[in-house]
Amino acid sequence: MTILIAYDGSDDAKAAITFAGEIMKGESAVVLTVWERLAMTSARASAGLMTGIGDVAGDEALGEAMRELARHGADLARQAGLNATPRCDVDAVAVWATIVDVADEIDAKLIVTGTRGMGAVRSLLLGSTSDRVLHHAGRPVLVVPAPESGT
Repeated sequence: MTILIAYDGSDDAKAAITFAGEIMKGESAVVLTVWERLAMTSARASAGLMTGIGDVAGDEALGEAMRELARHGADLARQAGLNATPRCDVDAVAVWATIVDVADEIDAKLIVTGTRGMGAVRSLLLGSTSDRVLHHAGRPVLVVPAPESGT
């Protein structure tokens, strides 16, 4: 069985990896980071790092950062007891659609995701990624709730 774990570096995504490791130790997992090219371009612009369309060096640097994030997620998954490999894809339409497409491609038996990722404000406006994955995946989805904040 291969499971697909959506990972964006958020505390919720880390909690999802930890929980998946607890209940599925030893299983194969693909840890997927979806590179939101448009969101990254917007973030870069708001930070005063304007670049032209087709900025190959900027795109490669962002791509490498996203691949490193996927590797970090796979490392966490291995520490949690999963046989994990990293994967990074650029979103074609939306993050949720990319997650569903990759799950279909690898014939994942289960998709694991946190409840809210790095884009909390955006998800309030557009609907959460986990909710859309749940409703469009056509396969089992495990949505792990946010970790207790301790407050």
